[in-house]
Amino acid sequence: MDRKHLGVETPGDIAEGFAEAWNRADAEALAALFVEDADFVNVVGLWWTNRTRIRTAHAYGFAKIFGGSQMQLEQIRVRELGESVAVVHAVWTLTGQTPAPGEAQDTRPGARQGVISFTLQRQPGTPEDQEDGSWLAVSAQNTDRVPGAETLTASGESRQPTAYQDLSGTPRR
Repeated sequence: MDRKHLGVETPGDIAEGFAEAWNRADAEALAALFVEDADFVNVVGLWWTNRTRIRTAHAYGFAKIFGGSQMQLEQIRVRELGESVAVVHAVWTLTGQTPAPGEAQDTRPGARQGVISFTLQRQPGTPEDQEDGSWLAVSAQNTDRVPGAETLTASGESRQPTAYQDLSGTPRR
């Protein structure tokens, strides 16, 4: 797939392209934003280690619960670490997720918010175009935000959101 066609000419285009592909439930376009041996860690810590797994996992999610969902980016921050490396963070809101298989179909999950981080590398230009190459993600991590929580506590197999600061932001003692 032609990365220039995807419009990945600036680091921020990766986050925009991810949201656009998500909103079309287009796992192929989403995976095309990544190098072949990319890493992707999803919101619950599953770790996919190549473009094929990234595409397959997202295609499955789109088919099961995310097909009609919409991702809106609220904020994008780009930090270039040199001419060919950048880190991008984007705050997202997701709506329209359907219940997972086995969950009551008469309940609809509410809106979710999170942050996705991308580590990008500029790809070398080809002899045909004689230009700098486009940007692709070598790694991404997607994290859900849990309202009112700063961490999780573990008790056996369960995890519970918890906070360790009071509302003023002062650490608890």
